[in-house]
Amino acid sequence: MTRNVLFLCTGNSARSILAEAIINQKGTGRFKAYSAGSHPRGVPNPLAIELLEQEGHDVSGLRSKSWTEFAALDAPFLHCVITVCDNAKGETCPIWPGHPIQTHWGIPDPAGMQDDGRPEDFRIAYDRLSRRVDAMLKLDEDQLDARDWRDALTAIGRNSEGAT
Repeated sequence: MTRNVLFLCTGNSARSILAEAIINQKGTGRFKAYSAGSHPRGVPNPLAIELLEQEGHDVSGLRSKSWTEFAALDAPFLHCVITVCDNAKGETCPIWPGHPIQTHWGIPDPAGMQDDGRPEDFRIAYDRLSRRVDAMLKLDEDQLDARDWRDALTAIGRNSEGAT
């Protein structure tokens, strides 16, 4: 069974876009990722797109979008929602159909560190998210109940470098 994962951030321009692309490449067949923001910027950050292209990711379908798309009746069924910024973690999320598990993987905002960001800050965010996705892929989610899977994903997010 393919599990749908939604990565949330405030602007949906950098971290959540990176996470969406990473898991869609590494987790093909097991996971389908989406990303959204509470206050989407409207376009992905160009440095995020550039880095993803350098890493061989398909960026053709990436766009900045509102989280309300995923609370609609015709939205994909979500198995898991992961916030990747502290602002989104603290916001009141929509009611997700199906009540997916929710957890947090805080990553510093590469776009907010200096103007629209520096390539090296995007690299740090990408590498941390990539390690967290790798740790997620080591889990056997089919053998875990919802609480254990959430707890394992939360533990991955608590590790500042992203590996457990």
